[in-house]
Amino acid sequence: MDYLWTPWRYQYLTAGAMRDTCIFCTAGQEGDDRQHLVVHRAAHNFVILNRYPYTNGHLMIVPYQHAASMAELPDETLAELMTLVRASEGHLRALYRPDGLNFGINIGSAAGAGIAGHLHLHGLPRWIGDANFMTAIGETRVLPETLDTTWERLSAAFRG
Repeated sequence: MDYLWTPWRYQYLTAGAMRDTCIFCTAGQEGDDRQHLVVHRAAHNFVILNRYPYTNGHLMIVPYQHAASMAELPDETLAELMTLVRASEGHLRALYRPDGLNFGINIGSAAGAGIAGHLHLHGLPRWIGDANFMTAIGETRVLPETLDTTWERLSAAFRG
């Protein structure tokens, strides 16, 4: 078995276990958008970077309301969420020039939701061959851009 030493994740992992509040609720309420990786705020949802991305540009669209399913959210929140998907698609295409994009929602732990109690939609740029099967075979991701750079680029794009 191979081990990848990632001590920088320890604080994130242990803080989540000891935290009384949801990380999405915290990011939605607090004002330090750069620290929380929030790149855009709208009336009912915000756009945030994934702290441990699959690819550069991996973002999430998150309702401010803590809800585990779409059935719990008002229509205006869901409509705005889809409007933000469209805007995110445009920004990701313009900034990263991907061959394709994945947008999706994992509802519940069994479906792969890492934070099952707070619905969120993932958006990922994809390229043919991505990283030569590094993720599937080597269980390693190759990210040539830092999160700070991704935050700068996407927050500027949303500001327009």
